[in-house]
Amino acid sequence: MKITTFGRQVEVTEDLKILFEKKLGKLDKFFHDGADCNITLRERKNGRKVLEVTITSGSTLFRAETEEETFQNALDKAVATIERQIRKNKTRLAKRLRETAFDRDLPAFEEPVEEEGEFNIRVKTFSFKPMSPEEAILQMNLLGHEFFVFENDETGEVNVVYKRHTNKYGLIIPE
Repeated sequence: MKITTFGRQVEVTEDLKILFEKKLGKLDKFFHDGADCNITLRERKNGRKVLEVTITSGSTLFRAETEEETFQNALDKAVATIERQIRKNKTRLAKRLRETAFDRDLPAFEEPVEEEGEFNIRVKTFSFKPMSPEEAILQMNLLGHEFFVFENDETGEVNVVYKRHTNKYGLIIPE
């Protein structure tokens, strides 16, 4: 697994990098051709450490964000969360995704850019992949988001799936 570490106003030491490689190496067994892992570290004003882990394998993303007293504790919690996501969705991933879904390479993760101005806007970039609404819902759940933008593989249009308050899902299709 290729691991890239970003520190937001936090120094990333060699000890932390070695720890990340050791702990995240346990997840290699789930990925056939390897995966890209991006770790973002930051510290809150109250001194608590925040660790974001995003693993990209083919067109599938796994993400965990944890906040603990130390980065080591946050990493343990994040690895457990991602492992739970993989195990929980293993049959769905195998059933709904194409066989080659884990083999496709995506462009490397780009560091989010914070814009200054009236609104504090966090900008993220990601690649678009044609997929079915069911695959988009699976991706949304893996990321832990409330909505997911994707290109519909049947129509070629940009659609949005979202989680409703009733824990059901909605699909937005442009006219």
